[in-house]
Amino acid sequence: MPSPDFTIDTVRVAAASAFQPDYSRPVESHYVFAYRIRIKNTGNRPARLLRRHWIITDATGQVKEVEGEGVIGQKPTILPGDTHEYDSWVQLDTPLGAMEGTFLMEQPAESPEERAVFFRAEIPRFMLTAPELAN
Repeated sequence: MPSPDFTIDTVRVAAASAFQPDYSRPVESHYVFAYRIRIKNTGNRPARLLRRHWIITDATGQVKEVEGEGVIGQKPTILPGDTHEYDSWVQLDTPLGAMEGTFLMEQPAESPEERAVFFRAEIPRFMLTAPELAN
């Protein structure tokens, strides 16, 4: 059986975003944001990231969902106490938006008698804000 103290609360996800003026064209409603995701395994068992599900909302309320395997072509296994970070980007038609979602994670079986445990780690909502809105 899986360790009873390994729950979704043992994988912590944090995000930070930054407007990318060199790739954006505000006159054409083209806003590009980079973001960094930090995933920390605070539990005592490895956790492998299998899939991502993003909900991206712009200032008009338009919602786009993105799902896929892994992150940036990887399915990292995060050992207890370790952290995995990666950078990516998103484009919006508005200077303001938000992202949130989940990662599908797997806690691999440690013996033939066990089964792998699958769970979702929540990606907290974070804002995407162009500097023109900071005033």
